[in-house]
Amino acid sequence: MILDYSNKKSKNKILSNGDNNLFKNIQFNIEYDNLLVHGENLKVLKSMLYNLNLKGKIDLIYIDPPFSTNNVFKISGDRANTISSSLNDEIAYTDSLTGSTFIEFLRERLIILKELMSDKGSIYLHIDYKIGHYVKIMMDEVFGIENFRGDIARIKCNPKNFKRKVYGNMKDLILFYTKTNNYTWNEPRIPLDDEDIKKLCSKIDDKGLRYTTVPLHAPGETKNGPTGSKWKGMYPPKGRHWRCNPKELDKLEENGMIEWSKNGVPRKKVYADEKKRKGKLLQDIWTYKDSQNPKYPTEKNMDMLQQIIKTSSNPEDVILDCFCGSGTTLLSSQKLNRHWIGIDESEKAIKVTKNRLNEIQTTLDNLKIDYKFFDLSQKT
Repeated sequence: MILDYSNKKSKNKILSNGDNNLFKNIQFNIEYDNLLVHGENLKVLKSMLYNLNLKGKIDLIYIDPPFSTNNVFKISGDRANTISSSLNDEIAYTDSLTGSTFIEFLRERLIILKELMSDKGSIYLHIDYKIGHYVKIMMDEVFGIENFRGDIARIKCNPKNFKRKVYGNMKDLILFYTKTNNYTWNEPRIPLDDEDIKKLCSKIDDKGLRYTTVPLHAPGETKNGPTGSKWKGMYPPKGRHWRCNPKELDKLEENGMIEWSKNGVPRKKVYADEKKRKGKLLQDIWTYKDSQNPKYPTEKNMDMLQQIIKTSSNPEDVILDCFCGSGTTLLSSQKLNRHWIGIDESEKAIKVTKNRLNEIQTTLDNLKIDYKFFDLSQKT
């Protein structure tokens, strides 16, 4: 399935090199340097691909592009606005692209971003629900539907009481793709709360400790070996095998860790402490609300960015955000010992990012944050 529209360019045309060596005579080593660039990201990305030789070097991409809202976002010296604005506010950026023009704007950049991604790389694209379904079809074409890993509904704010004939909107969308099937994945788990424990561990032993029980067997038969043999006069059910050697099952029973049902079925006890240590898997509905007092319009929640970075990259990996805005992706990468590259066309965004990078040093034991900055805005 593909999305067809009149202004759609060929992939070859988008990937054509052109004469835009923006990084001529510039020294940059992705293994050591962080990079912040003021410039138009399509030309900057192309120059990174062909002139900095960064093809296949980016391990994780997070982008929060314009949402095709046809809005103007403003900023002042002490605040950023999202709804109301002052007469003295200055324009941070204009979100004026709509329809197929917006889709092609994204597609051009995504095709180049895919070339920059390493084989273990992932990309998270943050987008508004109104245009997200079209973006999903376009990304299926660019990355392959087989590399679509999921969409995340992000609860962005408290419920609103708009007097419109629609359901209130309190979410946006994050589309998650990878370049190949061999991508970085650090299983994301979050802490269990008291209600979780009550639901998961509904039983209470004679010491007042909460627990639950799980089967002693698992799917798959063992043709030869102890996990397919008899234990306590019984074999594991057809099509299954014991989870461990019968000798270990004996030890579990000796330690009071096996509970027998009224029908004579053995199950292993799992106590609440063990459940708490493991936590629970993070699901695809996230509650990471944005700041009520952002330093830049559409500034995203830092905890959310850190969760993405921890899940889909490892220390020393390279993270790229080519719509870096206030720099939340870059700051999160810095805190988690990743290398980073940020690009933005807005002078206001670059200023906020620089200020935030300076401020964050106090939370990092005053360690100097080293990065190279290039103002390529006049060249792009």
